[in-house]
Amino acid sequence: QVQLMESGGGLVQAGGSLRLSCTATGKVFNINAMGWYRQAPEKQRELVASVTNAGSTSYVDSVKGRFTISRDNAKNTVYLQMNSLKPEDTARYYCFARLVLNVEGAYRDVWGQGTLVTSSS
Repeated sequence: QVQLMESGGGLVQAGGSLRLSCTATGKVFNINAMGWYRQAPEKQRELVASVTNAGSTSYVDSVKGRFTISRDNAKNTVYLQMNSLKPEDTARYYCFARLVLNVEGAYRDVWGQGTLVTSSS
């Protein structure tokens, strides 16, 4: 079983920066990718950024050039550096880890509890 612990959320003025961290513990050997989703009030959850074991990253268009995802495999930790924050970035951010279940590629996502990010105008 894998557990995820997030930290780093908070309140910041628009234009400011925050860094989120998420550390995985437990049976981490079958984690293939990690990343962050977010969900704003009355909106659907969206994938913000992800990074694979090999270091391949992806971002939603709205954060490209502002957010950077990185991963420390030795610490089983993923980071999300958020710069130039906008009010529309306000949301609860959820860390996820994708666990590979078999050689056919079946997987299961594990979620953290979420951390609140508020960017005030």
